[in-house]
Amino acid sequence: MMAGIVACILLGFVTVITAQPQAVLEYIQGRMGVLEERIAQWHDQSSRYSGELRDFKNQVLKMLENIEKERESLRNEMENSNVRVDRLEREVDYFETQNSAPTCVEIDEKLTELHDAKKKKKEKYEKITGCPAADIPGKEETEGTDETLIPPIPRKPYCSDTISQVTAMKILKRFGSSAGLWTKDLAGNSDRIYVFDGAFNDTVYVFPRMKEFTLSSTTRKAAKIKLPFPWIGTGHIVYDGNLYYIRQGNEFQVIKFSLANKTIIDSAVLPIEQQVPVYGLSKFNYIDIVADEEGLWVIYATKENEKNICLAKLDPSSLSIEQMWDTPCPIENAESAFVVCGSLYVVYNTKLPSRSRIQCVFDVSGTISSENVPIVYFPKRYGSHSSMKYNPREKQIYAWDDGYQMIYKLNMKHRDELN
Repeated sequence: MMAGIVACILLGFVTVITAQPQAVLEYIQGRMGVLEERIAQWHDQSSRYSGELRDFKNQVLKMLENIEKERESLRNEMENSNVRVDRLEREVDYFETQNSAPTCVEIDEKLTELHDAKKKKKEKYEKITGCPAADIPGKEETEGTDETLIPPIPRKPYCSDTISQVTAMKILKRFGSSAGLWTKDLAGNSDRIYVFDGAFNDTVYVFPRMKEFTLSSTTRKAAKIKLPFPWIGTGHIVYDGNLYYIRQGNEFQVIKFSLANKTIIDSAVLPIEQQVPVYGLSKFNYIDIVADEEGLWVIYATKENEKNICLAKLDPSSLSIEQMWDTPCPIENAESAFVVCGSLYVVYNTKLPSRSRIQCVFDVSGTISSENVPIVYFPKRYGSHSSMKYNPREKQIYAWDDGYQMIYKLNMKHRDELN
């Protein structure tokens, strides 16, 4: 009996032992099956991704090929456009020489008031006396007008020139920023070249002569003058050994700086309120100090007369304003201006730089008639002028054109020679 029970127990034990490895094997086989399915799925996805990547690569190569073709086509079109533009410019030059466009020239309104007052007084004299009136001696120039009327600045005998044309253009070099100023002492005999790099800076480079400036590729041969205050714009000037520049700030203070002593001699805030940029194409210029045969002038603009440029005569000793004018010259599309023999010449261009031209002239004495002043075109160049400084001794303009330093030689004509 006991032997039978033991035999049954041993048989059950053997059965359990033999059944457990079978379950483990089945579990392992199941997991391996899942892994095989995942590996197969991964291979399928990899193949699909590889195909998509090849397709994307082919698309990119095709796009690059099309872009290269379009670039070549655009380059050809640009070359053709340049040829057409050059041909059009030659045609424009021809038509300009054959038919000069009218120049904007106006006489000071004060002179018109004087003439009207004189005419009214003569009519009154004829009405009272019944006799024809000759020129009435005495104070007819000032009677019948406002007591505060300021007579025009008298013309100096030796200063009676007007610009006939630009006869030559000389490119000296390329130096510094796209905006800047270079000039000589406009009232002295020095050959020094003064360079103002940028519209916002505080260091002036001084070259001993034109040769050193032209041949030097760096500022190594230049003396450096660090100003006590930084400047703004390109409206500065060197005149009779002194530098007149616009101090950077809200009030646009004019600084008179001695180049010999390296000290400030005087400073003044001009009696001009609510200033705006004076040139539509040079937004960094609020005041432009220029010189001619008669002295210093200030070119500016205000909100009160925000469409047109204003002109003032500046005393170089005291920095006081002697007289002011509202000119008819518009600010829009103006890039620079200068004064020659008491006449303001405003240079205009377009936002996409083309040929600069003098389209507006304002004469403070009224000795130039509108039909006698020829329009003046400047030769084609690089970009737009950030500064143009007239040299009265040399009858030349020192210009800064998109980083290039240039000289324009002017052909002058006596006012009496104008037809």
